[in-house]
Amino acid sequence: MEEVGSTFQVDLRGIVDLLARHLYSGPNVYLRELLQNGVDAITARRGLEPNCPDQIRIRPWGEGGLEVTDSGIGLTTDEARELLATVGRSSKRDLDLGVGREEFLGQFGIGLLSAFMVADTIELVSRSARDLNAPAVKWTGHDDGHYDLSELPREPGDPVGSIVRILPRIGMEQWLTIDMVVSLAVDFGSLLPVDVQVEVPLADALTGQSDSDVPPGQVPLPGMPDVPEVDEFPDLGKSGVAVDELLPNVGGGTQLSLPGDKDTIWRRVSIGTLPWLKTYPHDVARKEGLSRFCETTMGFTPMAVIDLSVPVAGLSGVAFVIPDAIPPSAGGYHRVYLKQMLLGSRVTGLVPDWAFFVRCTINATGLAPTASREQLYADDTLLATQEALAAQLKQWVVDTLSAESQLSKEFVHTHHLALRSLAASDEEVLDLAAEVLPYETTDGIRTLRDIQDSQGEVVYTESLEEYRRVGMVARGQGIVLVNAGYVYDGELLTKLADRPGWKIRPLSTDDIAQVLTPVEPTRELEILDQLAAATELLEDLDIAPVVRTFEPHGLPAMILDSANSGPSFAMDDIMDAADIWSEVLEDFDISEDRSRQIIFNDTNMTVQRWLALDPKTPFFKAGLESMYVSAVLLSGEPLHAREAKMMNDSLETFLSWGLPAGDINGTLDS
Repeated sequence: MEEVGSTFQVDLRGIVDLLARHLYSGPNVYLRELLQNGVDAITARRGLEPNCPDQIRIRPWGEGGLEVTDSGIGLTTDEARELLATVGRSSKRDLDLGVGREEFLGQFGIGLLSAFMVADTIELVSRSARDLNAPAVKWTGHDDGHYDLSELPREPGDPVGSIVRILPRIGMEQWLTIDMVVSLAVDFGSLLPVDVQVEVPLADALTGQSDSDVPPGQVPLPGMPDVPEVDEFPDLGKSGVAVDELLPNVGGGTQLSLPGDKDTIWRRVSIGTLPWLKTYPHDVARKEGLSRFCETTMGFTPMAVIDLSVPVAGLSGVAFVIPDAIPPSAGGYHRVYLKQMLLGSRVTGLVPDWAFFVRCTINATGLAPTASREQLYADDTLLATQEALAAQLKQWVVDTLSAESQLSKEFVHTHHLALRSLAASDEEVLDLAAEVLPYETTDGIRTLRDIQDSQGEVVYTESLEEYRRVGMVARGQGIVLVNAGYVYDGELLTKLADRPGWKIRPLSTDDIAQVLTPVEPTRELEILDQLAAATELLEDLDIAPVVRTFEPHGLPAMILDSANSGPSFAMDDIMDAADIWSEVLEDFDISEDRSRQIIFNDTNMTVQRWLALDPKTPFFKAGLESMYVSAVLLSGEPLHAREAKMMNDSLETFLSWGLPAGDINGTLDS
């Protein structure tokens, strides 16, 4: 039987374009798909022969090509025609090979066609385990949409399984180089429960190694002579590789028969055992082993390791606590294996947003992939998994915070932002967080519990700007003021204020009024002209000048919202205290309905000297502008163009006076 020039029942060019441009993230997934096909074929064969060989061999072929051989169930002619001529249609072979069955990884036809992303021709030679007398089948697919299908003679000793051979299309040669293939095979297949090996040049593997460095039956990789275990995390780049003599031509008609080549060796890239389920001699060895795994796959040494398990999804794994603080915007991405094949190293949506302090590595048998097989499909099983993982991570946080340990201190210090995020949505964690979370205060870094125990209540500002404006004044009065202007802090304090045993409130106008003491009426009369001039100069800035006395003396001025500044400077107060001046002062009423006030400290020597100036001199305006800009900077507000101009103008005025001799209350000498 031979079919030549038959065409696929799809637009193959359109399928390849769909796979490359819209489904898969890149051409690198071609090897994952070929590995998935091999694993599924082996899994299917185990249904017939539980002790069948479980081998996948990858080797260079032809001029820059690649050959992938598996010891799986193989294909008959009818199966090859049905699978490879009609892409995307369910068939009996689909059911036999895995669609809808938990133990399988992918869909054979689509998986094989993914190789067209890097190749223009795919050749498949397959021998079925279902019928040992059936002829071998050879299928050759071309990217122009046609295929050739033929039968080959089969001897009784011929091995069962399939061989896929591909040659690179122009521009895709780099994806089939042996170095790239090893890297992809390690990344995708290092945890597969089958024996995956790649043929690599012996000279490359032995570069820089002496015979004494090579353990029996093993050839170390370049620069990695000191790791004795062949099966210890091949993706660490440290494991040895099995030499060719360990893979003899076993024959027997049921196993692969691969010719040896004295110039090459076989590098094993799969260990078959999930690192977190491996048996270790003790807990320290387990922590060290998982730390090495994390260093290789995640790129960091974890602060702690959290075991994860969700039986309903067939999930096991670990969460690695990141050792450095990261922002919430960094997001959470995780390394996910489905049936021990890597789904992706940046899978999202596995744990809640507050858990951005961990990176998880998990394997699951009950979770479904998206069409691209690079993310998890959102269904009820994933929802249940997310809830279970959230509960386990939360329990670890609770247990860690409840223990007075170095780990607890380190976790709070490094990941207080994540802890704040969790506490904002969980009352149990909220109570614990209040005991340990650090807060910026006018008395240094303290916890809320410490503040309440020592002060009787917790007083806080709701914005960073407000804290900067009044912090120095509060500190001067001995008030411990909490800065709740950072993310989550205001929300946490509001929630905690409703909890029994806590007395928490925001800073009020009364707090400010108590520390801003009005000056005497006679002093107000002395500086009346100066305040009137300052009011006029500040009119465009929507800010009113007020004179008060407060601590610390070294602070000349601060800016407050009018609602937070206490009683404003009003002529009514002076006129009530000095009726004799009523008629005169009515002409100088400088009360203004302005949104902010600049509070000048009359105990400050600079302010006193400024208020003694003639308001008509340029130095009065320059002093006002200088102290205003300083107050703006103190409040943490950015300098806009007008503030920058005021600063430059005031500086020029003072320099013009200071460099030549001049009269402070007169005109400048030229």
